[in-house]
Amino acid sequence: MSHQPRLKKKYDEEIAAKMQEQFNYTSKMEIPRLLKICINQGVGQATQDKKLVDNAAKEITAIAGQKAVVTKSKKAVSNFKLRENMPIGVKVTLRKSNMWEFLDRLVSVALPRVRDFRGIPDKSFDGRGNYTLGIKEQIMFPEIDIDKVSKITGMDINFVTSAKTDAEALALLKLLGMPFKNQRN
Repeated sequence: MSHQPRLKKKYDEEIAAKMQEQFNYTSKMEIPRLLKICINQGVGQATQDKKLVDNAAKEITAIAGQKAVVTKSKKAVSNFKLRENMPIGVKVTLRKSNMWEFLDRLVSVALPRVRDFRGIPDKSFDGRGNYTLGIKEQIMFPEIDIDKVSKITGMDINFVTSAKTDAEALALLKLLGMPFKNQRN
């Protein structure tokens, strides 16, 4: 495979060296890298309308460029009219070139399309170097045809890194082009 995603090439040539310089790593294996990106969407109204899960799967597949998997409920909850093994969401895990291509599209195309966009919050780290981004509308992605959208839904995008601390992960994601808000408190 001769094609290498633009961000992967940038990581290999520039970002890894900047990270090693900034955090004084002794080995190249210590340098944090992006391992995978998980996109998931819960479809709460799926108990009433089964087509919503199918539509969500089509949309997430179009956004990610990889087939989405339908998630099913583990338990029955009578208050939510939910039975065991009922489809309630979709997810997809991106690795390697699909991951880099998605991140490139997210940073350079999708996020700038958000109205009144002032950056993403830098508070959503989990303490182990992973970052979660919540998106309110799937229509920010150019792959989604607004005319065919029956319901505007949100999704969670998890960035799993090999960083040991949140500071390392924040530096890595900033160098990859994630537009974090400038916090001046």
